Amino acid sequence: MSARRRSTAAALLSLAVATAALAGCASKKDDKAGGSDAVKVNATDTACEVSKTSFPAGHVVIDISNKGSKTTEVYVYAAGDKIVTERENIGPGTKASINAEIKAGSYEVACKPGMVGDGIRQKITVTGDSGSAAPADPRLAAAVDAYRKYAQEQADATVPAVEAFAAAIKGGDLEKAKSLYAPSRTGWERTEPVAESFGDVDPKTDTREDKLEQGQAWTGWHRLEKALWADARIGDEEKTLADQLVTDLKDWQKKIPEAEITATSMANGAKELLDEVATNKITGEEDRYSHTDLADFQANVEGAQKAYELLKPVAAEKDPELSKTLDSEFTAINALLAKYKQADGTFTPYDKVTEAERKTFSDAVNSLGEPLSKLAAAVVVK
Repeated sequence: MSARRRSTAAALLSLAVATAALAGCASKKDDKAGGSDAVKVNATDTACEVSKTSFPAGHVVIDISNKGSKTTEVYVYAAGDKIVTERENIGPGTKASINAEIKAGSYEVACKPGMVGDGIRQKITVTGDSGSAAPADPRLAAAVDAYRKYAQEQADATVPAVEAFAAAIKGGDLEKAKSLYAPSRTGWERTEPVAESFGDVDPKTDTREDKLEQGQAWTGWHRLEKALWADARIGDEEKTLADQLVTDLKDWQKKIPEAEITATSMANGAKELLDEVATNKITGEEDRYSHTDLADFQANVEGAQKAYELLKPVAAEKDPELSKTLDSEFTAINALLAKYKQADGTFTPYDKVTEAERKTFSDAVNSLGEPLSKLAAAVVVK
């Protein structure tokens, strides 16, 4: 998981938008795309200036300028710090833009200089119809429904995989537990933007030791990963933690129907999955003890590609060149990963991947991530 994931944060998901709100702002969409109606956020090391503290529900463009000296993140939070939309890794002196669908309600915009803490916050109000409705384009409604089904399928497949992982730990079988660690994470990594949207499920299951909040107990996959690889130990504590991991992931599994998913959140989520690869898998930070980073890398790419493929009928019609580029870049990155797939289905341990090879991976991720960042704008209803 990335550095931005905290116990106060949830997943990258936008809230559903009312049809009436969409219709009411439809005539302004082209202006928004050009930035004239965008909500502008000026982020510095000590401030988070928002140009509008009230604006209509519907499609919103948020233009961000990082005028500070630290890399920052910008979030829109609903009650309980549920993430409506976000953008991470905004370098000093750089700009970023977010396309999102936001329904009426009270929110907070948070800037996080240094990508740590709760952020510098500004309250905002989104006005209009607070209800939710299906997208005006039936193809987008179908994409949202299909993606929810996919997320549920991934969660349903993850639970038995984690149960098998936990059973090996409880049985004291160190080598078997190691072999089941990476497969138990696949469904989670494919749908991480959805998986992280539910309260404290993510901090309990997928937090690394150096990213713990003050007072937070370290539980979940990476705590067990350290025990298995670094400590070569399975004790009573690890067995208890294995049971807790199963319980926490069953909680996630049950909550999938509650996830609020929109076409733009799917597109933004696909980009965030690539950002996960860029910030954690490429560096080797994610699975630092097991070195199974490439398995997570593959799952992130698969999840991003699934979201794109579901949105492609609309994206290809509105921006055929973008769609053509994405097709090519997904083909290229999958071909690169295939070179590291071993006969038994596992990947080359990441500590065996050279710095030059890591640079090749990084270039491939960046080459895909740039056009993928434009997908949300390409599926906006106009």
